[in-house]
Amino acid sequence: MRLSDLSKNVTAIILSVEDSHPTDYAEHDAYAGNIDTIAHRLRELGFVPGELVRLITVAPFGGDPILVQIGFTRFALRKSEAKRILVEAQTA
Repeated sequence: MRLSDLSKNVTAIILSVEDSHPTDYAEHDAYAGNIDTIAHRLRELGFVPGELVRLITVAPFGGDPILVQIGFTRFALRKSEAKRILVEAQTA
C-alpha cells in the first residue's frame, strides 16, 4: 500500500521510499547518474523503513497536500510524493 492510499488517522509502518527512474532523461549527459533528489530528501526527513507514520488529514476534495506525522513532526506532502512511500497499515 502507498502512503497516499492510507485512510485518515491510520498509522502505518514505512517499508521503503521508491526512487523514480526517469528513462527519458537517461540520454542526456546532464541527468545521467543523478540520484532521485525527492526520494533522497524524503529519506533525510525521516521517511525510512521501520518508522511509524500517520495520515492526519487530506486537503478538501481529496486534493494536495496531505498532512502526515512521523514522531512529533508533521509534514505536508504532495500526493505524488506520498505515492513513492510504501507502507503497511497497522491493525488495531
